[in-house]
Amino acid sequence: MSGMYKKVLIVAGDKMSSILDYTDRTTCVIFGDGAGAVLLEPNDEYGLEDSILKSDGKGRDYLYVKGGGSMYPSNEETVGGRQHFVHQEGQPVFKFAVTNMADVSGEILERNQLTGEDVAWLVPHQANKRIIEATANRMGLNTDRVMINIDRYGNTTNGTLPLCLWDYEKQLRKGDKLIFAAFGGGFTWGSAYLTWAYDPD
Repeated sequence: MSGMYKKVLIVAGDKMSSILDYTDRTTCVIFGDGAGAVLLEPNDEYGLEDSILKSDGKGRDYLYVKGGGSMYPSNEETVGGRQHFVHQEGQPVFKFAVTNMADVSGEILERNQLTGEDVAWLVPHQANKRIIEATANRMGLNTDRVMINIDRYGNTTNGTLPLCLWDYEKQLRKGDKLIFAAFGGGFTWGSAYLTWAYDPD
């Protein structure tokens, strides 16, 4: 906004395979490795219109990696205790994600005087198909306007949104209104409203 930079590259990705416990079959089968990048340039007509980001530390017991950092620095005990793997309790995470990802997407629509009719695409975090469907329902969207690739890559965490844009880029049109929705550990969740800036080649 200051004009200091003309182009900004946003890169997101995670190598989840390095922190998965492959003896925990309830968690390891969900995740995948992935990364993507998006180029932003100054524009008065298109681009990022609005965003909402929220967090609630009550979720820290349900989705986390215990080992590492200043509280549990890496040592023989933390490695032996398998504390450097992601731990997830599916039901509380699912319940919180369904409610909050849907609510924050509804909030961003309301804040920008939009309805589901105005939205060309929902770009949701690829955590779980039921969570994605609940978010779409809350927004009044049919699934044919929802980007889904979890069946191909799994939950690639930070990589899910740019990977969706890559997979669906040829279907996007200049002026399309996109709503992004994401959810993560801790808990954190948010939504963004963006107007797409170009037609496919």
